[in-house]
Amino acid sequence: MASCILFRSRIENAVEWDVVLPGSSIFRLRRRSLVRAVVLPLVALGASMRLAGFPDVSALHSSRWQMAAALGAVWGMAETARCLDRKWTLYHAGVLILLYADLMILGMVLFLWLFL
Repeated sequence: MASCILFRSRIENAVEWDVVLPGSSIFRLRRRSLVRAVVLPLVALGASMRLAGFPDVSALHSSRWQMAAALGAVWGMAETARCLDRKWTLYHAGVLILLYADLMILGMVLFLWLFL
């Protein structure tokens, strides 16, 4: 029992020191987040494919809910565009490649929504 009390006092001391761990900016909408910019279009594509009935090829159809997936893809593309820097670096080039990938995802989502 004495070891548990000693362990608790060590934890309380760590809390008293105010240890601040770096947080993620995924859920902070005012900050730029490349992870959020990548996840949003991928989730939108997955949701759009699922709403179109993708695993069963014989049952492909359009759904009105795919408009929400299209809006998610547009939001993800806007988040990717927010991550661009003003001067040219390799990071800037990578973000441009991600913008092109988001454009292809948006095209696929719009195809599944409008043409099926």
